[in-house]
Amino acid sequence: MELTAQFIAEYLKGTVEGDPKAVVTRPARIEAGKPGTLCFLANPKYEPYLYTSRASVILINKDFQLQKPVSATLVRVDNAYQGIAMMLDLFNSEKGRPKGRSWRASIAFSAKVGKGTYVGPFAVIDKGARIGKNVRIYPQVYVGRNAVVGDNTILYPGVKIYHDCKVGKNCILHAGVVVGSDGFGFAPDENKVYKKIPQLGNVIIEDDVEIGANTTIDRATMDSTIIRKGTKLDNLIQIAHNVEIGENTVIAAQTGIAGSTKIGSRCVIAAQVGIVGHLKIGDDIIIGAQSGVTKDISTPGSMYLGTPAYEASESRKIYVVTRRLPELRQQIIDLQREVAKLKEIIEHQNKA
Repeated sequence: MELTAQFIAEYLKGTVEGDPKAVVTRPARIEAGKPGTLCFLANPKYEPYLYTSRASVILINKDFQLQKPVSATLVRVDNAYQGIAMMLDLFNSEKGRPKGRSWRASIAFSAKVGKGTYVGPFAVIDKGARIGKNVRIYPQVYVGRNAVVGDNTILYPGVKIYHDCKVGKNCILHAGVVVGSDGFGFAPDENKVYKKIPQLGNVIIEDDVEIGANTTIDRATMDSTIIRKGTKLDNLIQIAHNVEIGENTVIAAQTGIAGSTKIGSRCVIAAQVGIVGHLKIGDDIIIGAQSGVTKDISTPGSMYLGTPAYEASESRKIYVVTRRLPELRQQIIDLQREVAKLKEIIEHQNKA
Protein backbone atom coordinates (compact mmCIF):
# COMPACT_ATOMS: atom_id res chain seq x y z
CA MET A 1 0.00 0.00 0.00
CA GLU A 2 1.33 3.42 -0.99
CA LEU A 3 -0.07 6.49 0.75
CA THR A 4 0.84 10.13 0.28
CA ALA A 5 1.16 12.64 3.09
CA GLN A 6 -1.79 14.52 1.61
CA PHE A 7 -3.98 11.38 1.73
CA ILE A 8 -2.96 10.70 5.33
CA ALA A 9 -3.77 14.27 6.34
CA GLU A 10 -7.20 14.09 4.70
CA TYR A 11 -7.88 10.66 6.19
CA LEU A 12 -7.00 11.87 9.69
CA LYS A 13 -8.40 15.40 9.23
CA GLY A 14 -4.99 16.92 9.77
CA THR A 15 -2.65 19.33 8.00
CA VAL A 16 0.60 18.81 6.10
CA GLU A 17 3.89 20.55 6.81
CA GLY A 18 6.37 19.71 4.08
CA ASP A 19 5.93 17.71 0.90
CA PRO A 20 2.28 16.63 0.42
CA LYS A 21 3.44 14.12 -2.21
CA ALA A 22 5.77 12.25 0.17
CA VAL A 23 4.95 8.54 -0.07
CA VAL A 24 4.94 5.86 2.64
CA THR A 25 4.46 2.12 2.25
CA ARG A 26 4.59 0.88 5.83
CA PRO A 27 4.62 2.08 9.45
CA ALA A 28 7.69 2.08 11.70
CA ARG A 29 8.82 3.17 15.17
CA ILE A 30 10.17 6.71 15.12
CA GLU A 31 13.61 5.56 16.31
CA ALA A 32 13.75 3.12 13.37
CA GLY A 33 12.25 5.38 10.71
CA LYS A 34 13.55 5.00 7.16
CA PRO A 35 12.57 6.49 3.81
CA GLY A 36 9.13 5.22 2.85
CA THR A 37 7.95 4.72 6.43
CA LEU A 38 5.25 6.43 8.48
CA CYS A 39 6.09 7.19 12.14
CA PHE A 40 4.44 9.08 14.98
CA LEU A 41 5.40 11.05 18.08
CA ALA A 42 3.07 10.96 21.08
CA ASN A 43 5.43 10.44 24.03
CA PRO A 44 7.77 13.42 24.72
CA LYS A 45 10.44 10.89 25.74
CA TYR A 46 10.97 10.13 22.04
CA GLU A 47 11.20 13.75 20.87
CA PRO A 48 14.97 13.57 20.12
CA TYR A 49 14.23 10.98 17.41
CA LEU A 50 11.94 13.45 15.66
CA TYR A 51 14.97 15.50 14.61
CA THR A 52 17.10 12.56 13.48
CA SER A 53 14.50 10.22 11.97
CA ARG A 54 14.80 9.37 8.28
CA ALA A 55 11.09 8.59 8.01
CA SER A 56 9.20 10.12 5.10
CA VAL A 57 6.13 11.15 7.13
CA ILE A 58 5.68 11.64 10.89
CA LEU A 59 2.41 12.22 12.73
CA ILE A 60 2.57 14.81 15.53
CA ASN A 61 0.00 16.64 17.64
CA LYS A 62 -1.28 19.97 16.33
CA ASP A 63 -0.05 21.85 19.38
CA PHE A 64 3.46 20.36 19.37
CA GLN A 65 6.21 23.00 19.23
CA LEU A 66 9.31 22.12 17.20
CA GLN A 67 12.68 22.86 18.80
CA LYS A 68 14.77 22.12 15.69
CA PRO A 69 14.27 21.69 11.93
CA VAL A 70 12.80 18.35 10.83
CA SER A 71 13.66 16.63 7.54
CA ALA A 72 10.48 14.52 7.41
CA THR A 73 7.13 15.74 6.19
CA LEU A 74 4.88 16.30 9.21
CA VAL A 75 1.17 15.64 9.45
CA ARG A 76 -0.34 17.48 12.38
CA VAL A 77 -3.41 15.85 13.92
CA ASP A 78 -5.52 16.26 17.05
CA ASN A 79 -4.12 13.10 18.63
CA ALA A 80 -1.06 11.41 17.12
CA TYR A 81 -1.58 8.19 19.09
CA GLN A 82 -5.14 7.78 17.85
CA GLY A 83 -3.99 8.78 14.39
CA ILE A 84 -1.36 6.03 14.16
CA ALA A 85 -3.94 3.53 15.42
CA MET A 86 -6.21 4.47 12.53
CA MET A 87 -3.35 4.19 10.06
CA LEU A 88 -2.28 0.79 11.39
CA ASP A 89 -5.86 -0.38 10.96
CA LEU A 90 -5.78 0.86 7.38
CA PHE A 91 -2.51 -0.94 6.63
CA ASN A 92 -3.84 -4.09 8.27
CA SER A 93 -7.00 -4.06 6.15
CA GLU A 94 -4.89 -4.52 3.03
CA LYS A 95 -3.44 -7.82 4.19
CA GLY A 96 -6.57 -9.66 3.12
CA ARG A 97 -8.42 -12.26 5.12
CA PRO A 98 -8.68 -16.03 4.83
CA LYS A 99 -11.78 -17.47 3.22
CA GLY A 100 -13.67 -20.73 3.04
CA ARG A 101 -13.98 -23.76 5.29
CA SER A 102 -11.20 -26.30 5.47
CA TRP A 103 -12.15 -29.90 4.71
CA ARG A 104 -10.05 -30.80 7.75
CA ALA A 105 -12.33 -28.82 10.07
CA SER A 106 -15.09 -30.60 12.01
CA ILE A 107 -18.46 -28.83 11.98
CA ALA A 108 -21.40 -30.56 13.67
CA PHE A 109 -24.50 -31.04 11.53
CA SER A 110 -26.62 -29.09 14.03
CA ALA A 111 -24.21 -26.16 14.23
CA LYS A 112 -25.04 -22.97 12.34
CA VAL A 113 -22.27 -21.04 10.60
CA GLY A 114 -23.00 -17.62 9.06
CA LYS A 115 -22.09 -16.40 5.61
CA GLY A 116 -18.52 -15.32 4.94
CA THR A 117 -17.12 -17.19 7.94
CA TYR A 118 -13.69 -18.77 7.63
CA VAL A 119 -13.06 -22.06 9.41
CA GLY A 120 -9.43 -23.23 9.46
CA PRO A 121 -7.91 -26.73 9.55
CA PHE A 122 -8.58 -28.85 12.65
CA ALA A 123 -11.07 -26.38 14.07
CA VAL A 124 -14.03 -28.01 15.83
CA ILE A 125 -17.52 -26.54 16.04
CA ASP A 126 -19.66 -28.69 18.30
CA LYS A 127 -23.37 -29.50 18.32
CA GLY A 128 -25.78 -26.61 18.49
CA ALA A 129 -23.10 -23.92 18.27
CA ARG A 130 -24.08 -20.73 16.44
CA ILE A 131 -21.47 -18.76 14.56
CA GLY A 132 -22.31 -15.33 13.11
CA LYS A 133 -21.39 -13.77 9.79
CA ASN A 134 -17.84 -12.99 8.68
CA VAL A 135 -16.29 -14.69 11.68
CA ARG A 136 -12.68 -15.89 11.43
CA ILE A 137 -12.03 -19.21 13.14
CA TYR A 138 -8.35 -20.10 12.79
CA PRO A 139 -6.81 -23.59 13.04
CA GLN A 140 -7.31 -25.70 16.17
CA VAL A 141 -10.06 -23.53 17.62
CA TYR A 142 -12.76 -25.31 19.62
CA VAL A 143 -16.28 -23.88 19.89
CA GLY A 144 -18.27 -25.98 22.34
CA ARG A 145 -21.79 -27.30 22.44
CA ASN A 146 -24.46 -24.55 22.17
CA ALA A 147 -21.82 -21.81 22.33
CA VAL A 148 -22.48 -18.54 20.47
CA VAL A 149 -20.00 -16.37 18.55
CA GLY A 150 -21.18 -13.02 17.14
CA ASP A 151 -20.61 -11.41 13.74
CA ASN A 152 -17.12 -10.28 12.69
CA THR A 153 -15.39 -11.84 15.67
CA ILE A 154 -11.88 -13.29 15.29
CA LEU A 155 -10.79 -16.46 17.09
CA TYR A 156 -7.05 -16.94 16.64
CA PRO A 157 -5.37 -20.38 16.71
CA GLY A 158 -5.94 -22.51 19.76
CA VAL A 159 -8.84 -20.53 21.26
CA LYS A 160 -11.19 -22.71 23.32
CA ILE A 161 -14.78 -21.67 23.99
CA TYR A 162 -16.52 -24.15 26.25
CA HIS A 163 -20.17 -25.19 26.06
CA ASP A 164 -22.97 -22.63 26.50
CA CYS A 165 -20.62 -19.62 26.55
CA LYS A 166 -21.38 -16.51 24.50
CA VAL A 167 -18.99 -14.20 22.65
CA GLY A 168 -20.38 -10.99 21.14
CA LYS A 169 -19.81 -9.16 17.88
CA ASN A 170 -16.53 -7.60 16.74
CA CYS A 171 -14.48 -9.34 19.42
CA ILE A 172 -10.88 -10.52 19.10
CA LEU A 173 -9.65 -13.53 21.07
CA HIS A 174 -5.93 -14.18 20.66
CA ALA A 175 -4.14 -17.52 20.62
CA GLY A 176 -4.66 -19.78 23.60
CA VAL A 177 -7.58 -17.92 25.18
CA VAL A 178 -9.82 -20.22 27.22
CA VAL A 179 -13.40 -19.13 27.84
CA GLY A 180 -15.59 -21.15 30.17
CA SER A 181 -13.20 -23.49 31.96
CA ASP A 182 -14.43 -24.55 35.40
CA GLY A 183 -14.21 -22.09 38.24
CA PHE A 184 -11.90 -23.02 41.10
CA GLY A 185 -14.59 -24.43 43.35
CA PHE A 186 -13.87 -27.14 45.95
CA ALA A 187 -15.42 -27.90 49.35
CA PRO A 188 -13.56 -29.87 52.05
CA ASP A 189 -15.48 -32.71 53.74
CA GLU A 190 -15.13 -33.86 57.35
CA ASN A 191 -11.87 -35.59 56.42
CA LYS A 192 -10.49 -32.42 54.78
CA VAL A 193 -10.73 -34.06 51.38
CA TYR A 194 -11.66 -31.53 48.72
CA LYS A 195 -14.77 -32.31 46.69
CA LYS A 196 -15.37 -30.55 43.40
CA ILE A 197 -18.31 -28.14 43.23
CA PRO A 198 -19.99 -28.42 39.82
CA GLN A 199 -19.70 -25.21 37.79
CA LEU A 200 -23.06 -24.89 36.06
CA GLY A 201 -22.97 -21.30 34.81
CA ASN A 202 -21.35 -19.83 31.71
CA VAL A 203 -19.32 -16.88 30.44
CA ILE A 204 -20.83 -13.93 28.56
CA ILE A 205 -18.48 -11.68 26.60
CA GLU A 206 -20.23 -8.66 25.14
CA ASP A 207 -19.43 -6.79 21.90
CA ASP A 208 -16.10 -5.14 21.00
CA VAL A 209 -14.03 -6.98 23.59
CA GLU A 210 -10.39 -7.94 22.93
CA ILE A 211 -8.69 -10.67 24.96
CA GLY A 212 -4.93 -11.28 24.89
CA ALA A 213 -3.09 -14.55 24.39
CA ASN A 214 -3.38 -17.28 27.04
CA THR A 215 -5.89 -15.39 29.14
CA THR A 216 -8.44 -17.59 30.95
CA ILE A 217 -11.99 -16.72 31.95
CA ASP A 218 -13.73 -19.23 34.22
CA ARG A 219 -17.40 -20.08 33.93
CA ALA A 220 -19.66 -19.15 36.83
CA THR A 221 -20.69 -21.62 39.48
CA MET A 222 -24.22 -20.42 38.74
CA ASP A 223 -25.39 -17.55 36.52
CA SER A 224 -22.61 -15.92 34.43
CA THR A 225 -19.11 -14.54 34.48
CA ILE A 226 -19.51 -11.32 32.46
CA ILE A 227 -17.08 -9.18 30.46
CA ARG A 228 -18.93 -6.04 29.41
CA LYS A 229 -18.80 -4.17 26.10
CA GLY A 230 -15.54 -2.58 24.98
CA THR A 231 -13.30 -4.09 27.65
CA LYS A 232 -9.69 -4.91 26.71
CA LEU A 233 -7.76 -7.67 28.46
CA ASP A 234 -4.02 -8.20 28.00
CA ASN A 235 -2.15 -11.51 27.82
CA LEU A 236 -1.92 -13.98 30.72
CA ILE A 237 -4.84 -12.74 32.81
CA GLN A 238 -6.93 -14.95 35.10
CA ILE A 239 -10.61 -14.05 35.54
CA ALA A 240 -12.26 -16.31 38.12
CA HIS A 241 -15.85 -17.53 38.35
CA ASN A 242 -18.74 -15.08 38.71
CA VAL A 243 -16.50 -12.03 38.15
CA GLU A 244 -18.13 -9.11 36.38
CA ILE A 245 -16.06 -6.46 34.55
CA GLY A 246 -17.73 -3.23 33.43
CA GLU A 247 -17.65 -1.51 30.06
CA ASN A 248 -14.43 -0.13 28.53
CA THR A 249 -12.17 -1.28 31.34
CA VAL A 250 -8.56 -2.15 30.47
CA ILE A 251 -6.50 -4.73 32.36
CA ALA A 252 -2.78 -5.37 31.80
CA ALA A 253 -0.89 -8.66 31.78
CA GLN A 254 -0.57 -11.15 34.64
CA THR A 255 -3.43 -9.72 36.66
CA GLY A 256 -5.55 -12.15 38.67
CA ILE A 257 -9.11 -11.45 39.79
CA ALA A 258 -10.63 -13.82 42.33
CA GLY A 259 -14.19 -15.09 42.31
CA SER A 260 -17.35 -12.95 42.49
CA THR A 261 -15.52 -9.60 42.39
CA LYS A 262 -17.34 -6.81 40.53
CA ILE A 263 -15.25 -4.23 38.67
CA GLY A 264 -16.81 -1.03 37.33
CA SER A 265 -16.64 0.71 33.96
CA ARG A 266 -13.66 2.60 32.51
CA CYS A 267 -11.22 1.27 35.10
CA VAL A 268 -7.50 0.94 34.41
CA ILE A 269 -5.79 -2.01 36.10
CA ALA A 270 -2.04 -2.25 35.53
CA ALA A 271 0.14 -5.37 35.29
CA GLN A 272 0.45 -8.06 37.99
CA VAL A 273 -2.41 -6.75 40.12
CA GLY A 274 -4.08 -9.21 42.48
CA ILE A 275 -7.69 -8.65 43.55
CA VAL A 276 -9.23 -10.87 46.21
CA GLY A 277 -12.71 -12.29 45.88
CA HIS A 278 -16.14 -10.77 46.58
CA LEU A 279 -14.99 -7.15 46.29
CA LYS A 280 -16.62 -4.20 44.55
CA ILE A 281 -14.43 -1.83 42.55
CA GLY A 282 -16.22 1.34 41.40
CA ASP A 283 -16.14 3.16 38.07
CA ASP A 284 -13.07 5.03 36.75
CA ILE A 285 -10.68 3.51 39.30
CA ILE A 286 -6.94 3.24 38.55
CA ILE A 287 -4.93 0.46 40.22
CA GLY A 288 -1.15 0.59 39.88
CA ALA A 289 1.12 -2.29 38.87
CA GLN A 290 1.73 -5.12 41.37
CA SER A 291 -0.92 -3.81 43.74
CA GLY A 292 -2.81 -6.18 46.02
CA VAL A 293 -6.43 -5.13 46.48
CA THR A 294 -8.03 -6.52 49.64
CA LYS A 295 -10.92 -4.09 50.25
CA ASP A 296 -13.72 -2.46 48.27
CA ILE A 297 -12.86 0.72 46.36
CA SER A 298 -15.80 3.02 45.83
CA THR A 299 -14.52 6.56 45.15
CA PRO A 300 -14.79 7.25 41.39
CA GLY A 301 -11.57 8.43 39.78
CA SER A 302 -9.32 7.41 42.65
CA MET A 303 -5.93 5.72 42.25
CA TYR A 304 -4.64 2.89 44.43
CA LEU A 305 -1.09 1.59 44.78
CA GLY A 306 0.86 -0.98 46.77
CA THR A 307 0.25 -4.22 48.64
CA PRO A 308 -2.06 -4.00 50.39
CA ALA A 309 -3.38 -1.27 48.12
CA TYR A 310 -3.91 2.20 49.58
CA GLU A 311 -5.11 5.42 48.01
CA ALA A 312 -2.17 6.83 46.03
CA SER A 313 -1.23 9.73 48.34
CA GLU A 314 -1.31 7.45 51.40
CA SER A 315 0.65 4.77 49.57
CA ARG A 316 3.38 7.25 48.63
CA LYS A 317 3.74 8.30 52.27
CA ILE A 318 4.11 4.66 53.27
CA TYR A 319 6.71 4.17 50.56
CA VAL A 320 8.75 7.13 51.79
CA VAL A 321 8.72 5.78 55.34
CA THR A 322 9.54 2.26 54.16
CA ARG A 323 12.63 3.47 52.33
CA ARG A 324 13.87 5.05 55.57
CA LEU A 325 13.37 1.90 57.68
CA PRO A 326 17.11 1.00 57.87
CA GLU A 327 17.90 4.55 59.00
CA LEU A 328 15.04 4.58 61.51
CA ARG A 329 16.10 1.18 62.83
CA GLN A 330 19.61 2.47 63.48
CA GLN A 331 18.20 5.53 65.24
CA ILE A 332 16.17 3.26 67.54
CA ILE A 333 19.27 1.16 68.30
CA ASP A 334 21.25 4.34 69.11
CA LEU A 335 18.44 5.60 71.36
CA GLN A 336 18.31 2.27 73.18
CA ARG A 337 22.05 2.51 73.84
CA GLU A 338 21.68 6.09 75.12
CA VAL A 339 18.82 5.04 77.42
CA ALA A 340 20.91 2.14 78.74
CA LYS A 341 23.78 4.51 79.52
CA LEU A 342 21.45 6.92 81.30
CA LYS A 343 20.06 4.07 83.39
CA GLU A 344 23.59 3.10 84.40
CA ILE A 345 24.37 6.68 85.41
CA ILE A 346 21.14 6.98 87.44
CA GLU A 347 21.70 3.63 89.16
CA HIS A 348 25.30 4.63 90.02
CA GLN A 349 24.12 7.97 91.47
CA ASN A 350 21.41 6.23 93.53
CA LYS A 351 23.97 3.82 95.01
CA ALA A 352 26.27 6.71 95.85
